[in-house]
Amino acid sequence: MLAAAALGLAGVIYLIVDNGAAAVGQAMALIGWWLVPISLFHILPMWLSAMSWRAMLPATPGLTVAAITWIRWIRESVNSLLPVAGVGGDVVCARLAYLRGIPATAAAGSMIVDVTVGVVTQVVFVLLGLVLLLIRSSEPIVLTITWSVLAGLGIFVVVITIFVLLQHKGLFGLSTLIAGAVLRNVWLTEVSVRASRIDDAVRAIYRNRRTLRHACLWRFVGWVAGTGEIWLTMYFFGHPIGLDDAIILESLSSGIRAAAFMVPGALGLLEGGFVVLGVALGIPATTALVVALAKRVRELGLGLPGLVAWHLTEAKGLFVKRDAR
Repeated sequence: MLAAAALGLAGVIYLIVDNGAAAVGQAMALIGWWLVPISLFHILPMWLSAMSWRAMLPATPGLTVAAITWIRWIRESVNSLLPVAGVGGDVVCARLAYLRGIPATAAAGSMIVDVTVGVVTQVVFVLLGLVLLLIRSSEPIVLTITWSVLAGLGIFVVVITIFVLLQHKGLFGLSTLIAGAVLRNVWLTEVSVRASRIDDAVRAIYRNRRTLRHACLWRFVGWVAGTGEIWLTMYFFGHPIGLDDAIILESLSSGIRAAAFMVPGALGLLEGGFVVLGVALGIPATTALVVALAKRVRELGLGLPGLVAWHLTEAKGLFVKRDAR
């Protein structure tokens, strides 16, 4: 994973040099301090995603809207900046919810379904971007992008379908039970009982169709709201674009990021994807690269404090446990 990150960083450097480092630097300077409100705008889609997850959690006094948004912030920070294959933040998120008073099985179960909801709604969002792209143009590069994305989505749909079916079949309890039997490990066999409770929590959420619909709606609106970040970047850069182009860029770039989950932050691949998509939309490569770099600035600007907040929270929890002894 570190090797992939190094290759990704090399790719970013190559793109910057290839498009003229001075020109890219001047473009970033042109946006300047507008990067602050652009970055802060991300709090809106982050809040919408948090509300999607909240819909699947039991009501708990300690888990206010502010608290759940704060946990979501830490989750995104971990997934964006640490080499955790895009899932380490989910584990941290479930743990923080538990520290806020959510039962462990409910926290874990809701997070598993939340990941599923995120992927399913993202697929719909990417399809929306593809439709808008095809309506806009049918040039060879657009058709190439379309078929490539559809191939990736096809694999994604198969994987997520299998994942959902396994969740309904008791994925975690069964897997730990089998592992315990194969390895003849009594501890693993005992763990399977607790894992089965997580499976029960997952199935309970799926049975509540109303809750699941609300979660999907919140999450999809969150994906669409993320479009505003690209629109604002282009506006402050002096190259305003339409909402449809912003949706195309945001949706397809999010698909690239999801597909490149093994590369920390999709480093290099996201920037290259923006350049290719920009060309398809008639946006200069340098401008498209600046949009991608503005996203990186936001990730660092919000992510680094998020990692610090996570560290302080874990330290506080440790001290609380020590005091309790």
